[in-house]
Order: sequence, then C-alpha cells, then structure tokens
Amino acid sequence: MGIEELVQAVQSLNTDDAFHARLDAAQWRTLGTYLTGYQARPGDLLIRQGDADRTAYFLARGTLQVYVPGAAPALSRIAMLRPGAIVGETGLFSAQPHSANVEAMTAVTVWALHLPRFEELVQRAPAIAIEVMRAAGAVLVARMRANMALHVAVA
Repeated sequence: MGIEELVQAVQSLNTDDAFHARLDAAQWRTLGTYLTGYQARPGDLLIRQGDADRTAYFLARGTLQVYVPGAAPALSRIAMLRPGAIVGETGLFSAQPHSANVEAMTAVTVWALHLPRFEELVQRAPAIAIEVMRAAGAVLVARMRANMALHVAVA
C-alpha cells in the first residue's frame, strides 16, 4: 500500500468538493510520512456520528457512503465518496462531534492524518501543512454550499 495510489486518486478526482492540494511529488512524499494507511471492509464504519475524532481520512481505493442514521429516507444519504476524496476534515479544524456516519460500501484503503501527526507536520513542514489546511478548508466550503442548496431545494 503506497502513497502513490492516493496521489493519483487525488489528482484525478474531478468533483466540486475535491481535495485540490497544490503539492509537488516531493511534498506528497513528505505528507505521506505523516499518514497512516488503513484497510476497511464493506459495512465498516470509518466515522461515527457524534464522535469527536480529530482525524482526516484520504480515500485511496473503494467507495464510502456518508449518511445520517435515522433521518428521513430522502435526506439520510448525504454523499458517496470516490477515490481521491477527503472525509473527516472537520477534525483538523474543530473538536466538535461528527454530524454523520461514514461507512465503507466496498473494500477501501484510506490514509489517516491524525491531529497529533498534523501538528508535527505544522512544526516540521509548515508550507505543506498550510496547503493541506487550505485545500481541506476549500472542501468544507464546497460541502457547506452543497448542503445549503439541498436544504433550500427541500424546503
């Protein structure tokens, strides 16, 4: 399981909420040393609603479903995430609990950026850390706008 697969997925994802980090190959390799790889099986929960996990996950392989358990059927599924997506990015910004579950729909490979490792990255490679925050912030904005548009359309 290598970081190259993640880099290729991130660079090829073309969605409104894609993680568009402006990192060169050497910077990606450096960032990769701060990430921890995980495998999950279909049905495994990566993020549980209500937990205050301080970890952002980069999806390298597979499909993740973001949903709100117990919500009305039309509103329960928020998103399906493909390789290259970031999820849980709010954990880099806040200790607030997550607002949805994130479940593996297929076998997945994710790379986790835990807050303590991100704080090390801030100290040792601040330019990379700033770019990660900029790109994660852009994802937050895109998702917030999409959710606002959905709620306006539903109301």
